[in-house]
Amino acid sequence: MKFTAKQLADVLHGTVEGNPQETVTTFAKIEHGKPGALSFYANPKYEEYVYTSKASVLLVNDDFKPREKVGPTMIRVKDAYTAVAQLLKFVSDYKRKYRRHRAMSTCWTCGISLRARLGKKVWVGDYVRIGPRTRIGDCSIIHSNVTIGPDVVIGSHAIIYPGVVIYPKTVIGDNVILHAGCVIGSDGFGNAPQPDGTWQKIEHLGGVVIGDNVEIGSNSTVDRAEMENTIIGNGVRIDNLCQIAHNVVIGDNTVMAAQTGVAGSTVIGKNCILAGQVGVVGHLKIADGTIIGAQSGVTRSVRKPGSVIMGSPAFDHNTYLRSYAKFKQAGEQE
Repeated sequence: MKFTAKQLADVLHGTVEGNPQETVTTFAKIEHGKPGALSFYANPKYEEYVYTSKASVLLVNDDFKPREKVGPTMIRVKDAYTAVAQLLKFVSDYKRKYRRHRAMSTCWTCGISLRARLGKKVWVGDYVRIGPRTRIGDCSIIHSNVTIGPDVVIGSHAIIYPGVVIYPKTVIGDNVILHAGCVIGSDGFGNAPQPDGTWQKIEHLGGVVIGDNVEIGSNSTVDRAEMENTIIGNGVRIDNLCQIAHNVVIGDNTVMAAQTGVAGSTVIGKNCILAGQVGVVGHLKIADGTIIGAQSGVTRSVRKPGSVIMGSPAFDHNTYLRSYAKFKQAGEQE
C-alpha cells in the first residue's frame, strides 16, 4: 500500500496538519513509529510518544492540543481510534483481489455440486466442498479445506477462512467473516436421561441464522437448534474459542471475548459485552447493554438494561468490588 496524507484524510473526512503529500506504506504503534508508517494517538497515557515518534503520519482527535512540537504530519479526525479501524478496513478492501472460481471442469481439487449456485466474483480455494442447493453471494471468498453442506445460504462479501465447517440449512448474511476452524450448525448438547441410566440423544432439526456484518473467531462453535433456529444478530463480534449452544439468541452488536460459553435457549440482548471466560447458564434473559466481567458465572436473568455484573455467581459490579475488599481484608487479618 502507498497513500498520501491527503488521500487518507479524504477517506476519513479529516483535516491535514502538515505536509499533505507525506506518504505512508505501513502501520505501526505510536511507540514504534518509523518513517513511512502511520500511527494513531487516542489514549492520553501515550502522549509522550507523540513528540518522539518517527512516524510519517499521525492520526489524532480533533480536540488534541499538543504541548510540544509534533514531528509527523497529523490528520485530525473526530475519533482517532474509530478512524484507524476504518482505515484498516479501507486498506484491506483495497488490497483484496477477488477472483471468480474456476469451473468444475478445471478445478479438480474442489467438490462443488452442480446444483450449487455461486454469485459473481466468488473465489473458491483448494479442496473446498460445497453441497447441493447451496447459494453463495457475490464477491465472497471461500478459502481452502472448507466444507459447506447442502441448503446453505451465504451472502455477499463473506470471507470463510480455512477449515471452517458449515452444516446444512445454515443461513449467513452479508459481510460475514468466519475465521479458521469455526463449526457452524453442529448438533447441540441435547440428551434425555433414561430409566436405566443411559442417555437418549435428542435430534436437532433446526438451523443457525447469522445476520450481516458478523465476525466469529477461530475454533468457535455455534450449535443448531432442536426445532427452530439459533440466531446471531447483525454486527455481533465473537472471539476465539467461544461456544454458542442450541436455541440461543444473541442480539445485534453484542460482543463476546474468548472462551465464553452460553448454554441452551438463553437470550442475550443487544449491545451487550461479555468479557473473557464468561459462562451463562441456560434459559436466561440478559437485558440490552449488559456488561459481564471476565470469568463471571451468570446463573440468573438480568432484567435491567445497562447492568454491569461480575463474579460467580454474578451480581452487581460495585457490590462485588465492596464484597471482595472485605473478603480480602478478612483473609489478611488471620
